[in-house]
Amino acid sequence: MQYLAMIYVDETAPADYSKTSPEYEEYNRQLSDAGVRKGGVRLGHSSTATTVRVRDGEELFTDGPFAEAREQLGGYFLFECENLDEALKWAAQCPGAQHGAVEVRPLAY
Repeated sequence: MQYLAMIYVDETAPADYSKTSPEYEEYNRQLSDAGVRKGGVRLGHSSTATTVRVRDGEELFTDGPFAEAREQLGGYFLFECENLDEALKWAAQCPGAQHGAVEVRPLAY
């Protein structure tokens, strides 16, 4: 089963969330070696986001993230795991969980 692990971070906190940090390099290696990692990427800063809504047929575009929040979506991983417990184990090892939060959801097909 596939799970999306969304990494939420406080973009104002001084931390290295880049995929080239030693912690993320090691985490990516472990996920790949275990055959769990099916995808993932770091996202641009939330200030680069554009929110799209369509209301009564009218397209509305708003600069910035959807809502004000202390933590912003900073990236994600796509896992292939046997069950939720395995996905949660991998999410708990994500460096982003040490500074922010990792939300895990199964993909609904």
